[in-house]
Amino acid sequence: MRRYHLVIAAVAALALVVGLGALIGLRGSPFGFDSEWMTEVLEERAAWFTIPALLMDFLGGGWFAVFVVPLGGALVLLLLRKRWEALYWVLGSALSAGLVQAFKALFGRARPEDILLIHVDAGSFPSGHVANAATIAVMLGLIVRRAWVWAAGVAYVVLMALSRTYLGAHWVSDTLGGALLGAAVAVLVWSLIPPLHRPRPGAAPV
Repeated sequence: MRRYHLVIAAVAALALVVGLGALIGLRGSPFGFDSEWMTEVLEERAAWFTIPALLMDFLGGGWFAVFVVPLGGALVLLLLRKRWEALYWVLGSALSAGLVQAFKALFGRARPEDILLIHVDAGSFPSGHVANAATIAVMLGLIVRRAWVWAAGVAYVVLMALSRTYLGAHWVSDTLGGALLGAAVAVLVWSLIPPLHRPRPGAAPV
């Protein structure tokens, strides 16, 4: 796929996030599927998933996600002599986090009421944890370019989304918005850094 196609797709995804946020703001209440899913989650909460959900909460937010993941990932890439990939990693992480906070402030969606065991900031849409997970998953996929990396990334994003609704921190539509935003940012930043697009020996250019 040509780079300008990726730019168009990424911008369209971001526009979809904005449109979804605007619709949420106009409604002033959760979508039907949001309420139905939350009801199911509250009825099916089980102790065996609480610890994994809390682990995902730690991995996807707070100081670990804001500092350790971006800076640690960039350091690893620099040690591997992948300086452009390191720049991409930092820029993608920073832009994703910045847009999440901007959209949270813009749309001001209220959180669900039944939050379990965690403290959250104001603003429910989009999910910052899921956006962060999607950004990481897509950036790793574009850097490593292996099918198993993409598969693991999808699994990580889905698990993060499930954990956020399980903990009552987000509505389903928040997680959808976060996934779209994170993936779009990763694709957009990648498409705007030309040195990342050099084909590798024996591999077709992305």
